[in-house]
Amino acid sequence: MNKILLAATVFMMTTVSAFAAPSVQGSTGIINTPSADVMQEGQFSLGYYHLKDGGVGTFNTNITGKLELGVAGFRYDSQANQQNHTYVNAKYGVLPETVLTPGLAIGVEDIANLDKRTFYAAASKALPFGFRIHAGIGNGRYDGMFAALEKTINPVGIITGNNVFPATSLIAEWDGKNMNYGARMAVVPGLKVDVGRRDHQTYFGASFTY
Repeated sequence: MNKILLAATVFMMTTVSAFAAPSVQGSTGIINTPSADVMQEGQFSLGYYHLKDGGVGTFNTNITGKLELGVAGFRYDSQANQQNHTYVNAKYGVLPETVLTPGLAIGVEDIANLDKRTFYAAASKALPFGFRIHAGIGNGRYDGMFAALEKTINPVGIITGNNVFPATSLIAEWDGKNMNYGARMAVVPGLKVDVGRRDHQTYFGASFTY
């Protein structure tokens, strides 16, 4: 029984780390919403997402154990009816995810309130058959409840490293205002490629976590 529990724990943590990446809003998360995942101490991530009218570059790091700090710089085309802005974000891991209990984190996006400061709490939990759920509540951009469902395909390849097709997480997300859909592929260790529909517009991008 202990061996089964240990194997389940290793599988769950390997799967979680394989797909942890910055969201479009900057903080580690799904498409447009945060998850309860917090980067490990000493890690950092770099990412870029191409949006319809511009793009966003992200940087996150954790130097204290439970506190993830980062920035997300939005830059739009000259014809876009939107202003450039940079979010400064922070997320604190309250509880780590275990086999039996969900992870929990609290955070704030756009601390300087240059666009719309947003406070939130998020929970994440891995389920059998490669599913993982996320749910949270926040003000500002999230306008109440938000939630997401992930389905991992080719999970054996994550552990063995023998996958032919990149291990992929399929995502459906409600961000409080819109349904978003996407796929996140773990191409090589640390490197993820994302593509999907966000706010009724196509997006794609890549991120690297070290």
